[in-house]
Amino acid sequence: MQITPSSSQSAYTLNALGLNESETKDFKEKIKSGEITGKSISESYLVEYSLQSENFSSNNLQAQSAPFDLAKVKDLLGTIDYNAIGYTGKPIADMTPDEAKQLVSEEGYFGISQTSSRLADFVLSGGGDDVEKLKAGREGIVRGFNEAEKLWGDKLPDISYQTLDKALSKIDEKIASLGGNVLDTTA
Repeated sequence: MQITPSSSQSAYTLNALGLNESETKDFKEKIKSGEITGKSISESYLVEYSLQSENFSSNNLQAQSAPFDLAKVKDLLGTIDYNAIGYTGKPIADMTPDEAKQLVSEEGYFGISQTSSRLADFVLSGGGDDVEKLKAGREGIVRGFNEAEKLWGDKLPDISYQTLDKALSKIDEKIASLGGNVLDTTA
């Protein structure tokens, strides 16, 4: 027995794109006319992935830096989505200085090892063996770092630079193992 949708559009297309029948028809016409191509869709996915990497990076690095300056902490805490980066511990604003130091220690959730692994793993799992996706994720991490620096208003604590270096090193290794190059040679 075959089940068919009641309209001329497939149920998969309607549900996957979240479009109504008229919007789906317009979308299909843009594909037929060449206005929307596989390349443009792939490029939009790369941009979206890069932006997700940027946001993830910025949130992690801001959270990592927050315990160092309690005055800046209060401003930054409201901008960080802790659930999105997997932190479910005690709210940073409620921590004692010793608890905050433990959080960024070598074994702490926002220490160099765990934070760099979260950043690199986000890009590596999202990029797989696609060099261009890995590069886009890497660029997103760097932009996220720069955004965290702007929000911080000054040079971030050294731990953030060490974390960035370690995360980028892991991503660069993967790109190199796939025959890619992280340096832009088209100048």
